[in-house]
Amino acid sequence: MIVWISFLAAILLFLALDLGVFNKTPHIISTKEASKWTAIWVILSFLFSGVIYWLYSNNYVSNPDGLKPAAAFIKYITGYLIELSLSVDNIFVIAIIFTAFRIPQKYQHRVLFWGILGAIVFRGLMIYFGVLLINKFTWTAYVFGGFLIFTAMKMLFTGEDEKFEPKKSFVYRTLRKIMPISNHIDGEHFFVKRRHITAATPLFVALIVIEVMDVVFAMDSVPAILAITSDPFLVFSSNIFATLGLRSMYFFLANMLERFSYLEYSLIAILTFVGLKMLFHDLFEVPEWASLTFIALSLLIGIVVSLQLNKGEDSANSN
Repeated sequence: MIVWISFLAAILLFLALDLGVFNKTPHIISTKEASKWTAIWVILSFLFSGVIYWLYSNNYVSNPDGLKPAAAFIKYITGYLIELSLSVDNIFVIAIIFTAFRIPQKYQHRVLFWGILGAIVFRGLMIYFGVLLINKFTWTAYVFGGFLIFTAMKMLFTGEDEKFEPKKSFVYRTLRKIMPISNHIDGEHFFVKRRHITAATPLFVALIVIEVMDVVFAMDSVPAILAITSDPFLVFSSNIFATLGLRSMYFFLANMLERFSYLEYSLIAILTFVGLKMLFHDLFEVPEWASLTFIALSLLIGIVVSLQLNKGEDSANSN
């Protein structure tokens, strides 16, 4: 319990410093600043794997699966890489939402800050119930595995023309029915008062849509990491570190999303792999190092292929 409280306290401290110190004044996040913070979060995430090894070596955290420190270490990194890779689709959707509601760049960080805070709460609840289900009802592993493969096939065969349109979404239409919505952006405020009526600004609407979409994406990512481990602390910590780094990664990749267009095939491969792993977990067990190697190679190949093919397309267009 002390480890959980300390971990959550550290997260809240990071978030307080982020909004209250480093980003107290709204400003446009430059690529240089975003790359610096992306590197910081990635380094912190990998350094935490050392903390994981230390915690499990000294039995400072509950270990329901009886994992050895080295196994916990590998499962954490594997889970983190899965969550990080699945965040790419989330970044695409966030970019579409900000464009649709015309959110100025200098206010996007504030929206994402509160979006990440909400994501931590909702993902925490989904992880809690997901672990509870998979431990109490072993057959749910087959359901999760089948769902992941279905998601992978849907990604593979869905046409590029089927794009998410925030202003036509169920969330936006529902919000318009239950509260007044203003088209006016009043600085970094989520609500604005007009003629004794409090109306939601586009910032608040974008926040809610992002929050709901994150829950939708978590329906893929949470079962995916449960295929690696059902240890609550490993699932939660790897998920949260990937989520905390999502903001800076968004600003880092926002102008380069098209360059990583082939990374989607890596995500399809990863989802299929972890789905099959859940479906056939009773027949054979995939070693931790094999899972980590497959996921890392899938990401690396996706990145290299995207950069090389898009580089070739850019050269052809320039000629």
